[in-house]
Amino acid sequence: MAEVFRIPDKLYDHIADAPWIIGRLSTSVGEIPRVAAGLGWGDVLGSWQARWGINRMHFTVEPGLYCVGEPDAKSPVLVTANYKLSFDRLRQQLQGIQAWIMVLDTQGINVWCAAGKGTFGTAELIRRIARVGLERVVDHRVVILPQLGATGVAAYEVRKRSGFKVVYGPVRAEDIPAFLQAGMKAEAEMRRVRFGFWDRLILTPIEIRSILTKPAVLLTVVLLLIANLSGLTEITAGDALPYAGAVLIGTVVTPALLPWVPGPAFAWKGGLLGLLWAAGVVYGQGTWSQPGGLWVSLGQLLILPAIAAYLALQFTGASTYTSFSGVIKETKTAMPIIKMSAALGVVAFIMAFLG
Repeated sequence: MAEVFRIPDKLYDHIADAPWIIGRLSTSVGEIPRVAAGLGWGDVLGSWQARWGINRMHFTVEPGLYCVGEPDAKSPVLVTANYKLSFDRLRQQLQGIQAWIMVLDTQGINVWCAAGKGTFGTAELIRRIARVGLERVVDHRVVILPQLGATGVAAYEVRKRSGFKVVYGPVRAEDIPAFLQAGMKAEAEMRRVRFGFWDRLILTPIEIRSILTKPAVLLTVVLLLIANLSGLTEITAGDALPYAGAVLIGTVVTPALLPWVPGPAFAWKGGLLGLLWAAGVVYGQGTWSQPGGLWVSLGQLLILPAIAAYLALQFTGASTYTSFSGVIKETKTAMPIIKMSAALGVVAFIMAFLG
């Protein structure tokens, strides 16, 4: 017998203050929170903060059953992750649609990444169906999952153990209304995974923030400031510009231009753009003709591409252009080269200092 889902009073008190909860719907398994189909300023601000990694792991929704509008026993059941950005993208496409939303516990991870990690998976789906008492809420036995969650779910196992058939919806939430109107039939375009310029660009803020908050980077900045203020050395904004540029090339420019930069590997693409940037820096500064300048120029030509390559390599986890095995293979190949290039660059700077 399936476990009956009832929202504990304490839990409901916790989520009742959320602006996106606009009421409750009485059902045979208890009162289900009704959510707004539109997004408010708080939702938009939370989304922006999550993009920058601010309070990211707390931008979540309680797993369970929710509804939009006035769904009944024949209304569709749409499944999503408890990452609030995924939840919001789904509900904002349900204007005028009466539907149930079943949220899985993916530990605050989006559908695609959670499917790869196994949290958006067979066991959690079966468990959640039982937990919410879904067979008592709807007459049909169909749950609609996002296509990007398919890698984590064994549909035959779900049907065998829960009695519910899994139907995969479109890749993007914006196609759900058309998908439902067509009788849960997806056109070929709805199945196509797109990862265009804007899709890549909106992922770059969290890449930048993750670099700026690394202890090693913060320590380096502090030490340089101390050295500058104490008079040990004089460091200007111009000195930092080549390295800031390499960071931006690795975290922003390479992801944005990903399909147009030659080469199959992320590290190669970042390193190539980094090398072009380093060449421009060396040419612009003209330091090779100064005493010790040749070593400085060589150091920049080795270190700047290494920085850009390393940061571009980090974007593999956010891209649809590669696979888990591909990431492992590229990392094993690229990291020794990146480390060697950076180490030789440091040696070149030491030679310039000694000279």
